[in-house]
Amino acid sequence: MNNDDKNISEWSERLREEAPALSPEKARTYVHDLYFAAQRALHKETWEADFERDE
Repeated sequence: MNNDDKNISEWSERLREEAPALSPEKARTYVHDLYFAAQRALHKETWEADFERDE
């Protein structure tokens, strides 16, 4: 299990503790989508900062 999978599993469990009616699959899908959207946003910010610095 890589670090991304570990983080997604941990946060999926935390989400299910707060919303027990949520199925494990839905919790994992939600956390997965949110996790990778945050990763993309972070990479975009980093890229933009690097671009600004290089100009």
